[in-house]
Amino acid sequence: ILEMRLYQPTGLERAKIDAEYKELLKKIAYYKSVLASEEKVRQIIKEELAALKEKYNDGRRTDIIASTTEMRVEDLIANEGCIITISHAGYIKRVPVGTYRSQRRGGKGVAGMDTREEDFVQHLFTASTHDYLLFFTTAGRCFWLKVYEIPTGSRTARGKAIVNLLDMSSEEEIADLIRVKDFEEGRGVMMVTRNGTVKKTDLSAFSNPRRAGIIAIDVREGNQLIGVKLTSGSDEIVLVTRQGQSIRFDEKDVRFMGRGARGVKGITLKKENDAVVGVEVVTDRATLLLICENGFGKRTDFSEYRVQRRGGKGIIAIRTSKRNGMVVQGLRVHDNDDIVITTASGTTIRMPVSDIRTIGRATQGVRIINLGKDEKGRIIDRVVDVARMISEHEEEQAEAELVGEDTANAESAPEKETDKE
Repeated sequence: ILEMRLYQPTGLERAKIDAEYKELLKKIAYYKSVLASEEKVRQIIKEELAALKEKYNDGRRTDIIASTTEMRVEDLIANEGCIITISHAGYIKRVPVGTYRSQRRGGKGVAGMDTREEDFVQHLFTASTHDYLLFFTTAGRCFWLKVYEIPTGSRTARGKAIVNLLDMSSEEEIADLIRVKDFEEGRGVMMVTRNGTVKKTDLSAFSNPRRAGIIAIDVREGNQLIGVKLTSGSDEIVLVTRQGQSIRFDEKDVRFMGRGARGVKGITLKKENDAVVGVEVVTDRATLLLICENGFGKRTDFSEYRVQRRGGKGIIAIRTSKRNGMVVQGLRVHDNDDIVITTASGTTIRMPVSDIRTIGRATQGVRIINLGKDEKGRIIDRVVDVARMISEHEEEQAEAELVGEDTANAESAPEKETDKE
């Protein structure tokens, strides 16, 4: 190029411009002929439509509907399985199914939660991210939380305090919680207060709670909500008091009431210092465990408790003698369960329920835990709390159930539908 004379590259550029000019003249002549001829316009449209038809010759991938719905946040969240764990101290977390899958392929199983020494996992259940958790406070309010709103954590993470997720007052504590897939009518929410009042409300009444909570039961001053159970409509309920009395009644004896109602009498308390300390739904192959503050307790078959009408004084569940002290808690347990007992001095003991033998209803029970004594042999400690503990066996069962369900869903899905994957 350097050796070429100046007129030569200039001539090449001029030739290129001349070629472009001639091409533009041809296009202008063509476009004018198209605009002047309606037949040519139609022919061009036919050719373009035929090309589109050949290129996109498959079925419509989306459905056209007449109405539209409002987009919600949960519509953008995958409906997938997870495991919820709640500790005795009130920490909650959500573990995705993928965490357990990776553990199953190369690990030893489930390690659970990295809790403090005095804490332990009290509730563990499988759920879907679109399920609901209803939290009931001692003041009688209900808080509503979607499972996907619970922070996710690793297998060994402690979780987040429930009080930080709910708009609770400083005077309120979590009395109980229930898990709900849908708010179907006919199912009952049975609430029990400390003074023996019971109330049943249709589950559908809790389908639209506010962020700040809604009233679940009218709890007056000096009283508090102590337990909430989800019933099927044909269950039987057992109440246990501090004085060792109990009553078993059919839930049909309690009519459905609105959320703002106070409830009706479930059991008549004999003494002023008596109070309801436990409520359970009767089930087969389970026993009622009673633990007293002096470390004595027992298990009794539910068959020992005859069905009565609600509102009565009930029958003896355990004799609260000077040796036993008052009843601390009444729990429904199975042979393969574990319990954790905590004393006022901070001592904690874990034991299998199978170590506590099943005996008659009106007996004093057997020694469950040895409490501290002074030099004169008097007990200086007392039991303050009893809770059922989630065992490693139950964690492994929940893991297997969740992974099994997810695997089954994946196998049953058509190959082309890869949304779940």
